[in-house]
Amino acid sequence: MIKFEEITGKIIEAFYEVYNELGGGFLESVYEKALHIVLTGYGLNAERQKAISVYFRGHVIGEFKADLVINESVIVEIKAVRNLVGAHEAQLINYLKATTVEVGLLLNFGGKAEFKRFAYDNNRKNIRGNPR
Repeated sequence: MIKFEEITGKIIEAFYEVYNELGGGFLESVYEKALHIVLTGYGLNAERQKAISVYFRGHVIGEFKADLVINESVIVEIKAVRNLVGAHEAQLINYLKATTVEVGLLLNFGGKAEFKRFAYDNNRKNIRGNPR
């Protein structure tokens, strides 16, 4: 069984709905706002630009803003680039490592619509001393 399959299915459905209506060529922030509208319309709790702290030995050492966090279960990272590269994937994986969120979707509205799904189980994470 795939973790959060129902939620990720709705996110991917919303992704294609937005892509089919807007097409490519807009800034990531435009797609983020459009996705937020569709996802909340689906009845999901979608938080935009959610601040997430990175901890090390109980100390905050950094902060990032996730494009979208859906139902506190899935991090969505939005790109509008010609091709996804390893750095885009690494960014999302690091977000998953830094939180107790276990599933992430990388959505690209660039040259062609594409998505990648990532999972990082909490039992693999070293999150000691972290009040996430």
